[in-house]
Amino acid sequence: MSDPVTDLLIALRDNVMGVTETTLATSDGLVVASDTTKTHPESMAAVAAATLALGHRLADQGGTGHLREISARCSTGHVIVTAVGDRALLAVVADDGLDEAAFRREIPAVTAGLRRHLDEDV
Repeated sequence: MSDPVTDLLIALRDNVMGVTETTLATSDGLVVASDTTKTHPESMAAVAAATLALGHRLADQGGTGHLREISARCSTGHVIVTAVGDRALLAVVADDGLDEAAFRREIPAVTAGLRRHLDEDV
């Protein structure tokens, strides 16, 4: 039997060109689910949680509203950390060929689906 949360992570990778790995974590850095082959999910979860926490502070200082996402454009790809409600985050690793338009289209539904599954587990 497949896990619906992992299925959502795999679907994101399958539906968006360039997405290579994903890790869903709690806001304090504990892994909930992952679709990874190269990155260490526990390390990614911890660093992504710290990044999101700093991003929240940055958004507060800038007076720009509720933080939705932090993105790092790197020499050979991207790392994107997206808030999944107030209790979780999704770290996405993508190569340089990321279809950013497709990512923007898919990510709202993915995060909404992840939020629903997380809320069911409460």
